[in-house]
Amino acid sequence: MPDTPALATFALPDRTDLRLIDHLHGGLPLTERPFAEVGAALGLPEDEVIERLGRLLARGTLTRFGPLFQIERAGGQFVLAALEVPESAFQRIAAIVNQLPEVAHNYRREHRLNMWFVVAAESHEAARAALDRIGRLTGLPVHAFPKEREYFVGLRLAATVEEGPHGTE
Repeated sequence: MPDTPALATFALPDRTDLRLIDHLHGGLPLTERPFAEVGAALGLPEDEVIERLGRLLARGTLTRFGPLFQIERAGGQFVLAALEVPESAFQRIAAIVNQLPEVAHNYRREHRLNMWFVVAAESHEAARAALDRIGRLTGLPVHAFPKEREYFVGLRLAATVEEGPHGTE
């Protein structure tokens, strides 16, 4: 019997799922039927590609499938922000911050500023308003670090593993 209920219900992706993840990691074709094109490259029918993606999302194997936008080109703003949260209030403050729709990526750090999160808003004013709201709701000063320059880091981690002459290496 597994140690935790979460492990008992977790289903590992099969080899085709892993190939699909690897293939989509580099992008989705901008065509009228992108899933058909992906399927053709992998030897799968279009409906199977869509079904597999839906299943991977439903299981939580994939947490997100969608485009990444440069929000500034649309007039918006990303702001990395941090709070210095007393340890005894960390969970309560995290719940407050996480409930705001503008907040993504909230995580703990071992630093005086121990809670870091990203605010994404459709305008600079909306981002400032969200940060002000977080300060009011938490009662803590918000340290904001608006993005000044964008860097592209092309990190790809292969989901599939090459097999050697004696099995998986």
